[in-house]
Amino acid sequence: MLIQPYQPSWADDFMQLREILVRALHPLKIDIEHVGSTAVPGLAAKPIIDMDIVFYESAHFDEIKARLDKTGYYHHGNQGIPDREVFKRRAFVWYEVLDSIPHHLYVCSSKSEELQRHLLFRDYLRKHPDTIMAYQILKYDIAEQAAHDRKTYAQLKESMAKSFIQTVIDKAKTTLTN
Repeated sequence: MLIQPYQPSWADDFMQLREILVRALHPLKIDIEHVGSTAVPGLAAKPIIDMDIVFYESAHFDEIKARLDKTGYYHHGNQGIPDREVFKRRAFVWYEVLDSIPHHLYVCSSKSEELQRHLLFRDYLRKHPDTIMAYQILKYDIAEQAAHDRKTYAQLKESMAKSFIQTVIDKAKTTLTN
């Protein structure tokens, strides 16, 4: 099954990954945010932890990139999304925790629009159980249409969930200004 019911262990998985990354990036001024569906208690998700490493000084990106490289990651560009850099695990490097917990790793400036979208969406869902349920139903529908194929799911989600996600982000922005 592509989409799984929420697992409390996802928060623990994030903390294990975070601890290793914080050590690898010390003493750089960074934050690491748990984003995506696994960061929302009660929301069914693909069991993949999404994380944003947030940096505050642009000069730190090159240092983050070098340190992640030493930890077995390689820079995979922004994959078409400005201000969000993708890092993937190298196939020939093995680190027990980093290679046993499925995750996506992104690096974003604190001013990144994509980072703000991730945080707004996550935080709004955490406070609105009715929106969690609506999003979960949508995700299950997309997974069903994709015959639980990961690649097809990603393509369908991009088109089918885009307006839902944008509506939630717009609501989140509105609640911030009120």
